[in-house]
Amino acid sequence: MLMSPHTQITTMTYRHLFGPVCSRRLGISLGVDLVPLKTCTFNCVYCECGWTTNLTRERREYVPVDRVVAEVDEYLATASELDYVTFAGSGEPTLHSGLGEIISFIRDRYPRYRVAVLTNSALLTDSDVRAALMRANLVVPSLDAVSEEIFQEINRPCPGITAGQVLAGLTTFAREFRGEIWLEVFIVPGQNDTEEEILRLRDAIALIGPDRVQLNTLDRPGTEIWVRPAPDLALERIASVLGGNAEVIGAACTGRASSPKAGEVVDLLLATIRRRPCTIGDLAGVLGLRPAEISKYLRILEVEGQIEPVREKRGVFYRAVV
Repeated sequence: MLMSPHTQITTMTYRHLFGPVCSRRLGISLGVDLVPLKTCTFNCVYCECGWTTNLTRERREYVPVDRVVAEVDEYLATASELDYVTFAGSGEPTLHSGLGEIISFIRDRYPRYRVAVLTNSALLTDSDVRAALMRANLVVPSLDAVSEEIFQEINRPCPGITAGQVLAGLTTFAREFRGEIWLEVFIVPGQNDTEEEILRLRDAIALIGPDRVQLNTLDRPGTEIWVRPAPDLALERIASVLGGNAEVIGAACTGRASSPKAGEVVDLLLATIRRRPCTIGDLAGVLGLRPAEISKYLRILEVEGQIEPVREKRGVFYRAVV
């Protein structure tokens, strides 16, 4: 039976998993979140998770490894079709000292699932971090700027992290890693879209040699209100300069979403919105439900003060109230 507007929202079953979500790049992806919101090495101006409240480069066991492994084991034991199990979410996953152990558990116990890790590349100079990533099938690192000034303006890193270090870590990792690397470049108009910076990025990409280069731009509300999306034509021009394996990330998810059980809907909605603002259309694609049904559950969460609407170019987004 579907939840009435007066139904009390229950505690989520999983604290460190979210989704599966319908990802623009990864299809149907189960998220694994290893750090508290918002623990990161960067405080990027475009981040859809909002301001970094714990800006750090300290690696430690932010959440218990055994708890994460237990949740992953329980979920994957009965999981339906997934394209990836993806380490991402509330901050930088490579900050967790048990990342490699959890990846190895998935690869050993559930070898049919592909493992992806999304990282901002800040810690790839650390040999322990690179070792932790070696058993992933896919790593999606970021490189938004090569010049120090632009890097500091866009990524606003933890003190001591430089653009040169990020590039050095990426090139070292690319030489060692045997899986796929899809390098993400987030374009912020007025910052890293100048001809000079694009040519620097092109040269850096040639050093790294990723399997794909994916151009991204603002799709959901970012940290700073002045950050706007780059026009489609500008992205296509930049992709042509960067080279043959550069592509613009599509605006829509092309995966296959399956409908959750009625009792899970509100929990899944809130878990998704807590990690990234979404439109009703985004959520319908993630959950495989009709937009009208999504709207009903969003009203519950809005009345309870757990989410709020924000109007952006692509429509009305719902984000968590912190």
